[in-house]
Amino acid sequence: MPFAVHMLGLAVFAQGTSEFMLSGLLSNIAGDLHVSLGAAGLLTSAFAVGMVIGAPLTALAGRTWPRRGALLLFLGVFGAVHVVGALTSSYGVLLATRVVGALANAGFWAVALVTALAMVAPHQRARATAVVVGGVTLACVVGVPAGAALGELWGWRSAFWAVALVSVPAAVALLVAVPGGRPDAPKVSARSELRALARPRLLLTLMVMALVQGATFCTFSYLEPLVTRVTGFGAGWVPLVLALFGVGSFAGVTLAGRLADARPDAVAGIGMAALALGWAALALTAAHPAAALALVLLQGALAFGTGTTLITRVFHLAPDAPTLAGSFATAAFNVGAAAGPWLGGLALGAGLGFRAPVWVSALLMCAALVGTGALALSSGGVPAVRSATRVPTE
Repeated sequence: MPFAVHMLGLAVFAQGTSEFMLSGLLSNIAGDLHVSLGAAGLLTSAFAVGMVIGAPLTALAGRTWPRRGALLLFLGVFGAVHVVGALTSSYGVLLATRVVGALANAGFWAVALVTALAMVAPHQRARATAVVVGGVTLACVVGVPAGAALGELWGWRSAFWAVALVSVPAAVALLVAVPGGRPDAPKVSARSELRALARPRLLLTLMVMALVQGATFCTFSYLEPLVTRVTGFGAGWVPLVLALFGVGSFAGVTLAGRLADARPDAVAGIGMAALALGWAALALTAAHPAAALALVLLQGALAFGTGTTLITRVFHLAPDAPTLAGSFATAAFNVGAAAGPWLGGLALGAGLGFRAPVWVSALLMCAALVGTGALALSSGGVPAVRSATRVPTE
């Protein structure tokens, strides 16, 4: 695997830390800014909304930009808004920084995914995707728990400062590792790519991706109140529980990267069915510490392993949309990431208890399974992904 692909994963680590770290800081943010827990959870949704809007727009705008310059620009903006977020005392300003940061993150992802796939052979596409997505899982293992620990020691603002600082070495690594310029011009027009992405089977796959991600974020965004107020762990346990989810995520991405190129249908299908059962089991057993910890680990592995496989599937279903396929996959995942915390907040606001977001996750996964069934019926079975499919070169 090229060194530059690993450096893209490092940069994604910095950005993934920001995307996920609020799950361990919600109570502190809500108390400091005098807003409800649901309003604090909307900061995660705001980030996801920015990703949804930003992914296709930045991909379209940057189709011909030099890759290294684009990556550095997006990462620089991302670091700067975290400085603003660390300094503000306004919930509105913090909400705005989450949206702008997400726009920059979306632009980075749009360039990073296609850059990584352009550097590897066709049979290594799932592994390259896993390396980039692996940066997010490492954020769950190291960055998010560290952010939660910083929040407990020095307040939630210290976590924002940490993200800004981590962005600096990531930028240096990209400057060194990613080649400058753009050796190839886009071979198809933006309009042709958009037409390719309008195929019904691809749109149904994107809908399934959104449901899977919605289920993941619905529970993950409210994991801190679940483990402290239902499982009975003290606040000091929160970073460890988040790290456990991250360990599972890293294991799931790593395994999926090795299996998904050869057996994508099995990885995606089994993963989604197991996720539905796992969220229901967590809702039922959340009061039992041993069961809760085991399920947090398992669900992290299943969620990210399945997600990586679905990202790869989008590229295989849209080989004639090399620039925009990744951005649409990013947007679909973040539709779910926006809807999940919102739905979880509605369930909490309705007085259904701290287990309610987990039940919502189980229901979302049931809907994803229905969508997968419809996808299979529409073609007499979900097509296997073949490694001979063209690799995006843009």
